[in-house]
Amino acid sequence: MFDTATPITPAIGIEVSGVSGAQLASAEAAQWCRSALDRHGVVLFRECHIDDGDLVTLSRLLGEVVVPPMGGGEDHPEVSAISLDPAETVLASYNTGTFHWHIDGATDAIPQLGTLLTAIEVSTEGGDTEFANTYAAYEALPDEDKAQFADLQVVHSFATAQLLAYPDPTDKQRASWERVPTRVHPLVWTRSSGRKSLLIGATAGEIVGMPPEEGRALIKRLLDWSTQPRFALRHHWHRGDLVLWDNTGMLHRAIPYTATSRRLMHRTTLVGEEAVA
Repeated sequence: MFDTATPITPAIGIEVSGVSGAQLASAEAAQWCRSALDRHGVVLFRECHIDDGDLVTLSRLLGEVVVPPMGGGEDHPEVSAISLDPAETVLASYNTGTFHWHIDGATDAIPQLGTLLTAIEVSTEGGDTEFANTYAAYEALPDEDKAQFADLQVVHSFATAQLLAYPDPTDKQRASWERVPTRVHPLVWTRSSGRKSLLIGATAGEIVGMPPEEGRALIKRLLDWSTQPRFALRHHWHRGDLVLWDNTGMLHRAIPYTATSRRLMHRTTLVGEEAVA
């Protein structure tokens, strides 16, 4: 459908230029995006300047859309503002947690399917977004590692992720984090299609049945493996860029930026479609 579509790297990403946001609000565009996400994991529409209405339309054509309990827009409650500025979002204080590799919804039984993120304002320092393909990272593991990891389980918690951003939390912060239930997932997520990925990231705190230090060392080893350059992509934002990604198989993180940065993103999120197994 899009003649200007070009793969970004062999392992991850495809870029499309010369398309407007209004052109994306169609069933044909959504079908193309679903197929491209399956093949490439990350889809970039360069400077398409999609507005919130078309962003919601495209999102609904891709799947069921999450309506966040906090932080949604007044006209389009499905759209969340991503910023470190409390004037832009009530969730600003949590967004420094996005500086660490993660997937969204890792403490849920069914992690979110995908994310759409568009740049309203960009940062002059920091603020890029990095992605890493955990499908490709798993496939490249030696067979003996695949056999070793097949039955391992990982404990995921919101507190584990937040401690990376706030290593000396207050009692109030700890109490807030602990209201989010922990979740035990397989280290290797096997889809109904047979496709496999590593389920790791900032929420991954320990390996079930392993001494804590040994478990953390394995998690770090696999995170370092999965985020090496051959599996990764760094996106430098331009105003109007739209990026979609497969949240279930792509780790992501924001490059740190300051609370005074004007960086402002609008995001929609797709409800998960397959439980972790």
